[in-house]
Amino acid sequence: MRTDVRQVADGTYLVHGSNTNWVILTEGDAATLVDTGYPGDREQVLASLAEVGSSPEAVAAVLITHAHNDHLGSAEYLRGTYGTPVYLHEDEVPHARREFLHQVSVGTVLKNGWRPGVLPWVVHALRSGGTAHVPVASPQPSPAAGPLDLPGRPVPVPTPGHTDGHAAYHLPGKGVVISGDALVSGHPTSRTMGPQLLPDMFHHERPRAVASLEILAALEGDLLLPGHGPAHRGPIREAALQARERAL
Repeated sequence: MRTDVRQVADGTYLVHGSNTNWVILTEGDAATLVDTGYPGDREQVLASLAEVGSSPEAVAAVLITHAHNDHLGSAEYLRGTYGTPVYLHEDEVPHARREFLHQVSVGTVLKNGWRPGVLPWVVHALRSGGTAHVPVASPQPSPAAGPLDLPGRPVPVPTPGHTDGHAAYHLPGKGVVISGDALVSGHPTSRTMGPQLLPDMFHHERPRAVASLEILAALEGDLLLPGHGPAHRGPIREAALQARERAL
């Protein structure tokens, strides 16, 4: 499968994997990788780094929005093979170690199998490693508040609800918000396009996920890079409030 890498801002690339996105932030050949797709997306992750002129050896850190398999897939591979540090919000660190799992169960998915798009999505998820055991052996909490000393200078923004320790990443100088699953623009199980929450079954605590849209609405920017769906251009505030209206 050809890797779909799109430059969306200076040194900023949105990569569409198999139903999940990741983001590469570059400074020269050094890079920050935000999320890593499914375990089955590994070759695409490596190819996307090469396409932007980087390499796994040059990745300064992996930032994970949240520890679901479709975002965590190659984090331990990069850590174990190349010594790449893996950072998450402190509340998400035990989730990445798989001390617990806040992920939709197979039973819940099957109960929703009548909904359009759910069965094709679950088949793809299973084939891509959606239920594989891929803990990160030594995940680390994000080292400081404010901009991280990494390519792109991303600022972690706690946005709990989808999982307890979900975090978005803000690039204030570029007007970019990397929203993970706190705010998406599409999903194979949704018939709606544009800013939205994921369907209810995917959230650990939906009310907190809805409340986190207000946190995103307060961020300055006009380019949303979601965990699922295409890039969305327009004021982040309007995108977050539109998703909130749809969710209520």
